[in-house]
Amino acid sequence: MTAIEITTPGGPDVLKPCTRPLPQPAAGEVLIRVAAAGINRPDCAQRAGAYPAPPGASDLPGLEVAGEIVAVGSEAGDWRVGEAVCALVNGGGYAEYCTAPAGQVLPWPQGLSAIEAAALPETCFTVWSNVFQRGRLAAGEILLVHGGASGIGSTAIPLARARGARVFATAGGALKCAACTQLGAELAIDYREQDFAEAVKAATGGRGVDVILDMVGGDYLPRNLSALAVEGRLVMIAGLHGYKAEINLWTVMAKRLTVTGSTLRPRSAADKAAIAAELRAEVWPLLAAGRFKPLIHASLPLAEAAAAHALLESNAVSGKLVLSV
Repeated sequence: MTAIEITTPGGPDVLKPCTRPLPQPAAGEVLIRVAAAGINRPDCAQRAGAYPAPPGASDLPGLEVAGEIVAVGSEAGDWRVGEAVCALVNGGGYAEYCTAPAGQVLPWPQGLSAIEAAALPETCFTVWSNVFQRGRLAAGEILLVHGGASGIGSTAIPLARARGARVFATAGGALKCAACTQLGAELAIDYREQDFAEAVKAATGGRGVDVILDMVGGDYLPRNLSALAVEGRLVMIAGLHGYKAEINLWTVMAKRLTVTGSTLRPRSAADKAAIAAELRAEVWPLLAAGRFKPLIHASLPLAEAAAAHALLESNAVSGKLVLSV
């Protein structure tokens, strides 16, 4: 099969087409003929040598795919050959075929294209587990999403709105702020022009927001704590500005805040299967009803994976980038 491999740690140009043996599903896995594969920041980190694949996973990049099941291993549950699916995978998505743990496979939502279906798993698993499980966002509460026009943000905004929450977002520049508003954010804050903590306080009469989803970290931490309401929850999922910051414990104590976070790829298959089950019950019906759909910035052919990574790292993207296979 044709695949895209990381020839050596480095920039986008180290991604090169290659020929690899067809993978075979192990017990508890299915083999998917890939129609499209989503691109995510962790793929870029893996390419740069900063986020290695976990033990036993493919060294090929790619964490989400959509396609057709062509083979089923033993103990793979009810999945059958010929079913159209999308899946969160542990690696290997940038290829014509990819294995997936059966518990991380979900039905291809009716009415969505291959490109749209492939854009769902990584962001939906991340948003559900962090905003709704760890952050406990409830209807009527306010969510602040940093990077609102990113792949994660463009999923978090409409999903939170569909579940009855109010949403604020930060983004860089007027175009990205407009994208956040179109996705359902009632307040889009241009972080290049405004202090988001002050903008949040102004919009809430000084109360603050209930949950913040943050992939920036670093110098955002003090302002995040300031922007939270009493009993607020800060959920960290990345550190684009760094992973170290000074925290004012009095703010945490006085407002009874929760500061938490997670990563997805290292979690166990059982953890991911549990998230998938909740997505199928709680989120997939919203997709079927047209309550939200992924925002696609562009799709590129598999052979142009290097160009896709360069585009993602240019920070000129609103929504998801997807490779067509």
